[in-house]
Amino acid sequence: MGTYTTIQGDTWDMIAYRLFGNEAYMEEMMMENLPYIDTLVFSSGTVLSVPELQEGQDEGVPFWREDDAWDDEESFSPTEGGDDDE
Repeated sequence: MGTYTTIQGDTWDMIAYRLFGNEAYMEEMMMENLPYIDTLVFSSGTVLSVPELQEGQDEGVPFWREDDAWDDEESFSPTEGGDDDE
């Protein structure tokens, strides 16, 4: 397991993307660094533990979007212009 030292303005999703190439891994980063779980934006110099990812770990959508209705294509039907043409 390695470490990551934050820079001013880092957020969990930015760190996960920088380290793993996918912001979906931010949950693993947060669980590995529970003392900082309430931090939204980091200052510089915070040393975080970097978890080792399991082989073949799913790279799906981030955990906060798993049940999001916007991911269901059938539930989203955009309107054009906002006016009904009847």
